[in-house]
Amino acid sequence: MKILDRYIISQYLIRLSSIFTICMLIFVVQTFWLYIDDLAGKGLDFETIFKFLIYFTPKLVPIVLPLSILLASLMTFGTFAENYEFAAMKSSGISLIRGMSGLFIVHIMIGIGSYYFSNYVITAGEVKSFNLRRNLSKLKPAIAIREGVFNDLGQMSIKVKRKHGTENHLLEEVIIHEKTDDYKNRIVIKAKKGELKSKTTDATLQLVLYDGNRYEEIKGTNYEDQLRFPHAKVHFDEYVMNIDLSKFNNVDLNEQNYTTTYRMQKVDQLKVSIDTMERDFQFQRKVFSDNFIKKNYRGQIKALDYKEPFENDSLVRANVLNFLTNSENWKISQVAEQSASDIRSIIRNLENKKKTFFVYQKAINLHKMVMLEKLTLIFSCIFLFLIGASLGAIIKKGGLGLPMVLSVIIFLSYHYIGIFAKNAAEDNSIDPSLASWISTMVLAPFAFYLTKRASADAGFMNLDIITVPIQKYFLNTLVQNHK
Repeated sequence: MKILDRYIISQYLIRLSSIFTICMLIFVVQTFWLYIDDLAGKGLDFETIFKFLIYFTPKLVPIVLPLSILLASLMTFGTFAENYEFAAMKSSGISLIRGMSGLFIVHIMIGIGSYYFSNYVITAGEVKSFNLRRNLSKLKPAIAIREGVFNDLGQMSIKVKRKHGTENHLLEEVIIHEKTDDYKNRIVIKAKKGELKSKTTDATLQLVLYDGNRYEEIKGTNYEDQLRFPHAKVHFDEYVMNIDLSKFNNVDLNEQNYTTTYRMQKVDQLKVSIDTMERDFQFQRKVFSDNFIKKNYRGQIKALDYKEPFENDSLVRANVLNFLTNSENWKISQVAEQSASDIRSIIRNLENKKKTFFVYQKAINLHKMVMLEKLTLIFSCIFLFLIGASLGAIIKKGGLGLPMVLSVIIFLSYHYIGIFAKNAAEDNSIDPSLASWISTMVLAPFAFYLTKRASADAGFMNLDIITVPIQKYFLNTLVQNHK
């Protein structure tokens, strides 16, 4: 390694380490404030809170690292250009590409390291943080109830729109999915308000719900009965639920019983999970299709000899039902009513199954995107370095002013393109593989374009295409006016 490469790499790594540390601290503090309502003032010791933050920190690296690389490369090469160090390099016959080559190799190594970090360290941190929060919810169930998401609490899953009160014990817009003895979510409870009540001497957490409805799926003896009577509905002004906490006592916070969610899995595990889920999904679709045809098939309708009626035939213009008896009309109405009821039941069944398949497909897409995110991080680091280094050489500005603004704009564009694409992939609007790569694919041509412009010592873009015609127009106007 030449002296020039060592100099450029050392200057860059100093800035990268400093920026990465500062950005990581900012994001950690933001994370702490995000969860402070669930952690602080709940009787948790400092060690438990510190563990939670340590376990949560690794998942911030895929966000902090690209931003740090972009800002560090822009500041480093901007400073070199501002201090005429690039001019000295070019006068010695050293091109910008040659100056970037050492750092390019460094970023390949950083990208590969980020892949292994994401595959092993982040997954381990996800396991630790998930199990810690799970165990805390067993020890102190009130902590587990977060706003806007479903939270597992014993044999039920609860979601609240808002918590308030002195101890966040008052709930609004409560939705509960309760499991029955067969471990199926057959009971749904909705209430406008709720209240958590507990005593230190009592091993029971009391949940009081106000002004709501209780829905219970009827487990019929056959398919037809279940379609006709899908659920029972009961309205209540006050509904009391007692949750036994005795089995939650003496919980080991370091216990790890849950290691199967998609964010906890490595690449090889994700591949196996995706393959299994896709085969299971195809099998479920085939079974449903076969059963649906079998249960709703009523035999072939025989073709009838159809003759065009005479326009002047009075029977054609008359109401046929007038020629039938009341008994026959009643039978026809009963058949029509039963047919309409069957059709409505079939439509409800199809809609429910559609929702089930949508959730299953969404889970598959999430597994695919998490797996591909580990790979795209490698190329994102490389392309963001090229963009930052080239842009720094073009604008010839170091420091924290303009480079900071440009870095934030570029990174937010890259980040939000990825978010929008992933949200679309979750809804199955676009392919999850494309969604994972689309933000990186947007960076690639931008990186190559800026690198080409910077190596040619050109500006950000050639404005002559716009300015030259305008100048010619005004010159011609002045000449004509002078004549």
